[in-house]
Amino acid sequence: MKNQVQKIAAMEVLDSRGFPTIEVSLTLEDSEGRSHTAHALVPSGASRGSAEILELRDENHRYLGKGVRKAIDQVETLIAPQTVGKSFEDLNHWDKTLKMLSDTPLGGNALLGASMAYARAHASAHHLSLDRYLSQSLGTEGRLLPLPLMNIFNGGKHADNGLQIQEFMIAPLKFETFSEGLRACVEVFHHLKQILLNKGLSTAVGDEGGFAPVLTGKKPHTQAFHFILQAIEKAGYRPDEDIVLAIDAAATEFCTDSGYAFEGDSLGTQDLIEIYRSWTQQFPLYSIEDGLAEKDWEGWQALTTTLGRYQLVGDDLFVTNTQYLQKGIELKAANAILIKPNQIGTVSETLKTIKLAKKSQYQFIISHRSGETEDTFIADLALASESGQIKTGSACRTERVAKYNQLLRLEKKLGEQARFSSSLKRPPL
Repeated sequence: MKNQVQKIAAMEVLDSRGFPTIEVSLTLEDSEGRSHTAHALVPSGASRGSAEILELRDENHRYLGKGVRKAIDQVETLIAPQTVGKSFEDLNHWDKTLKMLSDTPLGGNALLGASMAYARAHASAHHLSLDRYLSQSLGTEGRLLPLPLMNIFNGGKHADNGLQIQEFMIAPLKFETFSEGLRACVEVFHHLKQILLNKGLSTAVGDEGGFAPVLTGKKPHTQAFHFILQAIEKAGYRPDEDIVLAIDAAATEFCTDSGYAFEGDSLGTQDLIEIYRSWTQQFPLYSIEDGLAEKDWEGWQALTTTLGRYQLVGDDLFVTNTQYLQKGIELKAANAILIKPNQIGTVSETLKTIKLAKKSQYQFIISHRSGETEDTFIADLALASESGQIKTGSACRTERVAKYNQLLRLEKKLGEQARFSSSLKRPPL
């Protein structure tokens, strides 16, 4: 059943870092003449892969060059005149049309805003919630709540504190429900805060809500791990049994022409792999994201050969793009992919990448960005895709908590049909 686009418009709003982003609103008329209006806000990343779709910014005096009036103009002068009054079969038809509207490619922020808004409006026009519509598109039951990979320590580009590893995360493995797993993570977060306060360290938070104290000493990352393990135990949980660890190294950020600059040393690829290997032996570290730079494909092969029993996640490496994921599959580089819709530009392309990951038995994790909004689209996507894992930040900052709250609503809606079983598995000994 086709639905006619009645209106599409955009405006400039603010993201969680106080910089502009775009909000797109779209109205569809269904076959019975009823209108369905939906809105979508687009996030922005600080640590971005070089192959991500272009995020269109104004680059003038406004907002330090970060205004999005150019993206708004694309929605209102390129997309609207060529789509308003026309009918589209489904999201795939809509997204393909957007990609072909102009010889000049649309900015990824304009494109994704229009795509997400259409997905919501189309779902409404068919009397479906967003999660049900997306699950139908993916052919899933849409009953599996995702394991939260909760960011509780920030470093890298997300915090000005000297830590090079960008995210230290915790994941609740042995819990019956999403809400119980989330509760455990929140309790650990608050115990970590008290531990840092007792040590006289700052409890200010980074972009994604994790604590960002300045840690001194030769091995600050090891110190961060120890603080987190203390917090897990203080909260009454068992490291490696109830709660495990994950990191996002974002290694492209500390890659140099000669290797990697890490903790004051100049390292080769194999040296950095050895550090990760030692961490897996010292700590219950189950998942390593972007452990090597995005163009270090040979290194990724070596990393996967060495630590392939752990979850090795490509983010900058794959940028939610089937072309790069297919290369990783063929080279046996990594075994999991981070899914960020704004890396690729449309919801349809995001779903296509998820399908390839599933087909190739790569784990996939639905993810937020460091510059987020109150939009909860990725929470619905995590449930619909049955990803088994989600990254959406810490237990503070409303733009992060909004996603957790949406998942709690979805869990309640599902009732006894809800399932909670992580795709993050204990590495075989």
